[in-house]
Amino acid sequence: MAAGKSGNCEMLEPFKPPPSKKSRKERNRGKLNGNTPTPVVMVQEIWKEFPEDLFEAVIARLPIATFFRFRSVCHKWNSLLESQSFSQHCEGIPQSNPWFYTITHENMNVGAMYDPSTRKWHHPTICFLPAKMIALPVASVGGLVCFLDIGHRNFYVCNPLTQSFKELPARSVKVWSRVAVGMTLNANSTSEGYKILWVGCDGEYEIYDSVMNSWSRPGSMPLNIKLPLSLNFRSQAISIDNTLYFMQSDPEGIVSYNMVTGVWKQYIIPAPVHLSDHTLAECNGKIMLVGLLTKNAATCVCIWELQKMTLLWKEVDRMPNIWCLEFYGKHVRMSCLGNKGLLMLSLRSRQMNRLVTYNVISREWLKVPGCILPRGRKRQWIACGTAFHPCLTATA
Repeated sequence: MAAGKSGNCEMLEPFKPPPSKKSRKERNRGKLNGNTPTPVVMVQEIWKEFPEDLFEAVIARLPIATFFRFRSVCHKWNSLLESQSFSQHCEGIPQSNPWFYTITHENMNVGAMYDPSTRKWHHPTICFLPAKMIALPVASVGGLVCFLDIGHRNFYVCNPLTQSFKELPARSVKVWSRVAVGMTLNANSTSEGYKILWVGCDGEYEIYDSVMNSWSRPGSMPLNIKLPLSLNFRSQAISIDNTLYFMQSDPEGIVSYNMVTGVWKQYIIPAPVHLSDHTLAECNGKIMLVGLLTKNAATCVCIWELQKMTLLWKEVDRMPNIWCLEFYGKHVRMSCLGNKGLLMLSLRSRQMNRLVTYNVISREWLKVPGCILPRGRKRQWIACGTAFHPCLTATA
């Protein structure tokens, strides 16, 4: 037995002290000595034979974020945005998750875009807006964002990615009070035109047609809809097919308008008890509701789905309890900055400022990194925003 033990001991390696932690300088020296992977070299003899007609198909399938880089490659690639064939390639690609165009409290005339796929913020400059003009994003469709100036006087439409911009003609109805706004497409893309509807609490409304480049008043609010409308301006409109849905608070429910038939409808839908800061959302043709549920000192973010048969809200999900503990005993306010399948929620109190996203399909909650301006250090407070599906070929 002793011999066996002795033989086993001889096979063991001599004792070695645990490896010491290397300094950053030593680690960087190791990288410089060839430990980093060799960069990939694109052989010109091979790539120069790449078929020209495939360039557009490949570029159209690149992540949207690469757009900011490939435009500077050459004039030809920059001009792809005006190519009809490139537009057709882009239209054939399924829509990805929406981006979010937001306005911060500190810089009301400067936008910030959030890309959830890379979890990064971008800071475009929409140079066509009038100087010192504060214009808030109020609706979107097909890659375009609709802005309304803070005085509720002028509308603007812009593609935040390409800077395609248009100031809409003056409205025929001089309404300077708050209005609710929605957008729809005439077909599958902005090339076929789009429409914008605004409606006020007194029942006045107008529709802008981009093909005609003019506003029109197609009729008046039907008598069966109670006026004045108690519109919930904290909730953005949602668009399903050709119908816009607006939330109202008295009576509790939804008002809808079909942009094709011109028919208004009103649905009386009681809101869940203990609900506040609620807003409409949509996903795959379903009408959703997101809001704060507060009872005693506990607050939680909940998601509901509208049941078409009963016209009642059914709770389908809520924020994880461990996240909701942070709200306990605090006066929390919530804003929904995007309501198209992927929601962005701004949760804030005197001691807290949180941004989270919620994917309605996967039911995944994610925290959003803070929005910090280039060459800045201070985290920005998000004031308002809207979701939009990024599209390189959408024109205002």
